[in-house]
Amino acid sequence: TWGRARFPRLLAFEPDLDVVATAADGATALAAVREHDPDVLVTDVEMPRGSGFDVAAVLRRDGSPTRVVIVTTFDRSGYLRRALDVGVAAYVLKAAPLTQLADTVRKVHEGLRVIDPELAVAAWRGADPITERERDVLHLAADGLPNSAIAEHLHLAEGTVRNYLSTAMAKLGARNRTEAARFARDRGYL
Repeated sequence: TWGRARFPRLLAFEPDLDVVATAADGATALAAVREHDPDVLVTDVEMPRGSGFDVAAVLRRDGSPTRVVIVTTFDRSGYLRRALDVGVAAYVLKAAPLTQLADTVRKVHEGLRVIDPELAVAAWRGADPITERERDVLHLAADGLPNSAIAEHLHLAEGTVRNYLSTAMAKLGARNRTEAARFARDRGYL
């Protein structure tokens, strides 16, 4: 696998690919896309100040033509589903050879979508049981917020929050809200 600092240098050896910027976090990546207007953004899932999913969602919302490639160690089918939901053009694993990643960037530039085949099979088999609203509630529960604060943050009744948590716990086979959030995160649903 390759790290953030090594990866751009390796891509620079590809005669038809230009690295115009690098970023250590999601906010900086968004700023770099807005400044340089690249055809393709290569990002990871987990970064400070905004995940790869967050960056892709903002670019999609803003109507940016920049296509997003997520390169990650997270081989969870739930993450792949989330990537597709926010319009990511490619989702590949860092364990792949560099030549494969360079080819992925080229294919995405041509307008194609590239998904790691093993992840595609796993995603096909295992559906994400969590609804978007349950995901929102679980995110906040994972941060340790009480039901009243979650309700206030999401503009819901406290009883509705309890219902979402109860349903998510049942779907995930969890005994409590903390376990539900952990199970959802471990399975790539959060």
